[in-house]
Amino acid sequence: MSDIGDVQNSLVAMVAAAVYPAGTGAASVSGKDIVVYAGWPTSSRLDADLLVEKAHVTVFQTQTEANKTRYPKDWKEASINTAGLAIAVTGQQITISGAPHESFQPENVSVRIGRKCYVVAARPEDTPTTLASVLAVQIAADWPAAVAAGGVITLPAAANITAALIGVVGTVVRVLRTLERVFQITVWSATPAQRDVIGRALDTALAGTERFTLVDGYGARLIYRSSHVTDQQQKAKLYRRDFQYSVEYSTTQSMTATQITQTALNSAGSAT
Repeated sequence: MSDIGDVQNSLVAMVAAAVYPAGTGAASVSGKDIVVYAGWPTSSRLDADLLVEKAHVTVFQTQTEANKTRYPKDWKEASINTAGLAIAVTGQQITISGAPHESFQPENVSVRIGRKCYVVAARPEDTPTTLASVLAVQIAADWPAAVAAGGVITLPAAANITAALIGVVGTVVRVLRTLERVFQITVWSATPAQRDVIGRALDTALAGTERFTLVDGYGARLIYRSSHVTDQQQKAKLYRRDFQYSVEYSTTQSMTATQITQTALNSAGSAT
């Protein structure tokens, strides 16, 4: 899930990329050192850095927030594992092939004959032969003529094979709420020229970013609100520019889910 800290960290990364377009190992847009971080600067550190023309850019989360939740809390598929096993039906034979992944991921092997399902959960050490053997024992309780040889199960002609499936697991996600929070991005510099070149780089980068992706895979929307320049503290060798952007993002919940390979309907009584 993503929270306000993840949003703030994403903005810090975005700002750092704007002021160090060739990476932090290369020169900044101002030609001087720039430090980028979340929060608010301390006076002692800021004063010391400005004396050597080291600029600061801060990303600060304001208290301005709005609830933008508007959709049901429905689960949606985020990712799904690939199957290591495979199953196929040819005539009255069911063939299991492949093997569970070395980095084990749960897989279920399911067969439906008529309306009845037979299923086995694969273990890391299983092979097509062991899986076919276990399934054949289950099936033989209803169809005694069912036999397994290697990874192949052979059924009598009267057995109607209606499905043969491999079920895997994946991740599902749902949105718990959607918020819009205002962030203030501030340039703290020693000269007006330094402030302007950093501010210009930020303005271009932020204005050109409408959406970005958070750690949970969900997108966040970046919306411009305001910008202003402060020259009131030039005697302290401090020149500042503030940007205010709101970010609309969702708090999410995720969990592991298993594919459905079989269903059952239990009923009692009769229609009258």
